[in-house]
Amino acid sequence: MNVFRSPRPTRIVRWTLAFAFLVAPQMARAQWHATVGAQSKSMSHQALAFLPNEIWIHAGDNVTWTSAVDEIHTVTFLKPGQVRLPFQAGCPGFSPDGSASFDGSTCISTPPLAKGQAFTVTFPIAGNFKLVCLVHQNMTGVVHVLDLSQALPHGQDFYDEQATEESNALLSDDDLDRELQHHDDMHSHADRTAVTTGKGEIVANGGGSQTLSIMRFMEETKVIHAGETVEWTNFDPVTPHTITFGVEPLNPVPPVNATLDTDGALHGVINSTADSVHSGLIGAAPQDQLFLPTPPLGVTRFRVTFTHPGVFAYICALHDVLGMKGKVIVLP
Repeated sequence: MNVFRSPRPTRIVRWTLAFAFLVAPQMARAQWHATVGAQSKSMSHQALAFLPNEIWIHAGDNVTWTSAVDEIHTVTFLKPGQVRLPFQAGCPGFSPDGSASFDGSTCISTPPLAKGQAFTVTFPIAGNFKLVCLVHQNMTGVVHVLDLSQALPHGQDFYDEQATEESNALLSDDDLDRELQHHDDMHSHADRTAVTTGKGEIVANGGGSQTLSIMRFMEETKVIHAGETVEWTNFDPVTPHTITFGVEPLNPVPPVNATLDTDGALHGVINSTADSVHSGLIGAAPQDQLFLPTPPLGVTRFRVTFTHPGVFAYICALHDVLGMKGKVIVLP
C-alpha cells in the first residue's frame, strides 16, 4: 500500500533556492552611478557635462548622479516638449530628499548641486528620458530605460571608463589651449587694453552635448594710463560672465553704472577705487543663442574708462569662487 510522505527537508531547500533564483532578478534592481561635471586642479577648466551622458538601464533601476566640481549644476528631467526654466525656478520646484522617480509625466529637478552632493532617480517604466542642466545650455544627456526582457549593452565598469575618457578629452583639450595662447599672443601685440573673458568649446555625441569652459580672464592684469579704456570680450559660446568692480550686486543679471555705446557695447567709468561698476551678464548675442533657460543676454563686450591712477581689482561675480579674478593697474 502506498503511504503519502512529505518531501524531504533537502528537497524543500532546493525548491526554495530555485524559486528565489527565479524571483530575485525581478525583485532586485540595479543601482547605477554617474558624475556631474569635472574640473582641473586650478578649477579654471570646467567640463560642463554629465559623465557619461548616455546610459542604458532596465525599468525599475535607479541612477545616482554625484557632483564632482565647484561649479553649480542641476540634474533635471523635463516632460516631453517642456521648455527649460531658470535654475532658480527648477522645473518648476525641486525634488526633496535627494531622490525622485521619473516616468515622463511630471518633471523633476535638483536645486543647484554643490560639490559632493548626489541625486538618485528611479525609472519605473521603459522609455528614453532626456537629462539637462538648468544652469548650462549645452549640458545634456539621456537615459535609455529598457524592458526587463531586453539585454543591456554595457555594465557599470564600461560607464566608469567612458566617464573618465569623456572627462579627460574635455579637460585636456590641447587644441583649445593652443588656440587661446595664439589669440593671447596676437592680442598682446595688437591691443594692450583688450581682455579675453573666458573661452569655450562645445562637443556632442548621440547622447547630447558637452562643453569645456575656461573660467578665467586671459591676461588678467592690465597696465594702462589714466584716461585709457579697457575692453572685455566674452569668447565663450555658452557660459556668461561678469566684469564687476567694487560692491558685488545681489542680482548679477543687470548692469550697474554702465551705459550702452553706439556699437552695442556697455561702457562704465571709474574715477576712484570706491566706485562700483558692473557689466551684468556678458554672453552670446541673441541670434547666437538657442533654447536658453534665461532671457537672451545680447551684450558681448564691456568697456571701462579709468580717469585716475590706482589699482582696481575686479571679479566675475558668477565664477570668482573658481578663481576668475583680475586687476587693472592705472598709471598717471
